[in-house]
Amino acid sequence: MDAWIYVTILAALAQTARFGLQKQLRATRLSTAGATFARFVYSAPLVALGVLIYAALTGQNLPEIPARFWPYALAGGLAQILATMCVVALFAHRNFAVGITFKKTEALMAVFVGLIVLGEGVSSWGFAVILIGVAGVLLLSDPPTVSSDPWRKRILNRATGLGLASGLLFACSGVGYRGASLSLETGDVFLRATLTLACVTTAQTIAMAAYLRLREAGEISRVLANWRIAGLVGITSMIGSASWFIAFTLQTVAYVKALGQIELLFSLFVSFFFFKEKITARELWGGALLMLSVLALILVT
Repeated sequence: MDAWIYVTILAALAQTARFGLQKQLRATRLSTAGATFARFVYSAPLVALGVLIYAALTGQNLPEIPARFWPYALAGGLAQILATMCVVALFAHRNFAVGITFKKTEALMAVFVGLIVLGEGVSSWGFAVILIGVAGVLLLSDPPTVSSDPWRKRILNRATGLGLASGLLFACSGVGYRGASLSLETGDVFLRATLTLACVTTAQTIAMAAYLRLREAGEISRVLANWRIAGLVGITSMIGSASWFIAFTLQTVAYVKALGQIELLFSLFVSFFFFKEKITARELWGGALLMLSVLALILVT
């Protein structure tokens, strides 16, 4: 198999591991914000060091950062923080696999974000595929424990809101990161992308530290005290982010995204075997429909 296939599988696996570790931190040790902060505080130094090493090995100078870089980068970074918090908070309401599947609505949400921000529409086939995704979301959003309640109450619930919000915010962060990376005029694609990642993760670390200091006294100390698991969150975050960028450098983004849906299979495995969570038939069907919708959407857009 080509190298990009192995790298993409590594990216999906690292991302699944990172969310699994964050779920464990949220359930046993840290708040939602604390588990989110663990991702940034331990990965930011590693990403920055990686950029410097890559630039030195390839003989490139770091690109100059123009003023227009920061609005895109900071908006994308804020959206990613909020999206990650939504996913971590969602784990308290639904199982791990459902939480990750809700996150995967980012590919569907990107269609609407692209339409609003970039003016890019969708074809009739694209609209039909979106409807398949909506059906999957409806199946996933119906909690199995309250089936006797009216359907509106079952569908319009906190878990659904958190899941769809995470997908929308991840889509917005992607648009922001693309705009920031494209504003850099020198360096190869990988250097520009990883430099953007380094700037964003540094800003995210500072912002999250300030938030925790003001709103959750003692949480930073708890994150540092739980360095064994929190450090693994940072390491898996760095591996996942770097792997995605390498895969995008080696192969067309559409193929990488399509293969990246294997994260859903990894999440089902982790949910069932590691967290010992029951996967209902309805959740399996909902996940299958949503996965089919995302894959088909990549093919028709």
